[in-house]
Amino acid sequence: MLYDKLTINGMTVPNRLVRSATWEGLASTEGFVTPALENVMLELIDGGVGMIITGHIFVAEQGRAGERQLAIYGDEYIKGLRSMVQKVHDRDGLIVAQLAHAGGQAAQAITGMPALGPSPFVRRDGESCQEMTENDIDFMVYSFQQAAARAVAAGFDGVQIHAAHGYGLSQFLSPHINKRTDMYGGSLENRIRPLVRVYEAIRYVVGDKYPVMMKINCEDYIEGGLLLEDSASIIQGLEMIGLDAVEISGGLLTNGPTTSSVRIGRFDTPSKEAWYREATRVVRDRTKLPIMLVGGIRSFSVANGLLSEGLIDFVSMSRPLLREPDLLKRWSSGDLRRAECISCNKCFSVLHKNEGYFCPIARTESPESHVSS
Repeated sequence: MLYDKLTINGMTVPNRLVRSATWEGLASTEGFVTPALENVMLELIDGGVGMIITGHIFVAEQGRAGERQLAIYGDEYIKGLRSMVQKVHDRDGLIVAQLAHAGGQAAQAITGMPALGPSPFVRRDGESCQEMTENDIDFMVYSFQQAAARAVAAGFDGVQIHAAHGYGLSQFLSPHINKRTDMYGGSLENRIRPLVRVYEAIRYVVGDKYPVMMKINCEDYIEGGLLLEDSASIIQGLEMIGLDAVEISGGLLTNGPTTSSVRIGRFDTPSKEAWYREATRVVRDRTKLPIMLVGGIRSFSVANGLLSEGLIDFVSMSRPLLREPDLLKRWSSGDLRRAECISCNKCFSVLHKNEGYFCPIARTESPESHVSS
């Protein structure tokens, strides 16, 4: 199953391994593509990944999440993005642009603008964000739409809407964060409204024959947060209006290490892997959409088993492919040892030092494996 093709709205993915969106920290300070970032993408394609989903690309200046994040909020970014995409295509690879707005978690120190969320809330840095006006929400929707048009112009094979992990759209979905009393807060119908508007705005500019996907939390795993039943309803509703595929994740940026989307620890037995598999069973019963599952999948047996039982359609990985971009090639050669990633999160320590996103363990073992920016 892992090596089987599958088509998403006309895009044929050569196998079922997806590089889940990963903030590489290798764009220029202004958000442009760099040779180092291109090299990461090519290394993944050479390693056998069926489809790359880029790190979160910010669609508006005020929605930027951090340093050296890739940008798509202006036409000036299209040229560099097109060059990167073309190099991936030259090696017969597929690459999807993840479009994101950080909302209330935006990097105010970098943007020089206040962070805007659905409601004021205390951010992970201890500061509070401001509440979006209806005009702010309109501009966020417009920004996603224009970013999608630029992604098409750059040649991306599809787009993924980032609605997970406590970024902008995820904040609207979460009752823990969204305390609004207008048409964007309260009921699930209201909380989903910005996401539906973003999807419809994107679909309007990209057309029916272009893959549009979404990443969403199965649950927020925090008191008062988005629950599984609501998440399943959201996915079911977006399927009805034309969404092409969904990636299941979970947790918020402010969650602790046991409930975040990047948990720490050795997931060295099958029962410890695939943190969201049981939640995904609920989603699977509600939708026929292709499902990608990210979170703690480390072994060939678990990956192939989840696919074979029909629970999911794609295996998404992030940290394991940072450690071993050629993991699928290794498995296909007959070496079925589990992924070498030990989920220590040391990759985040270097990322936050603006050294780019790489595995320090791999670099220690093989210095040439680190791509300098």
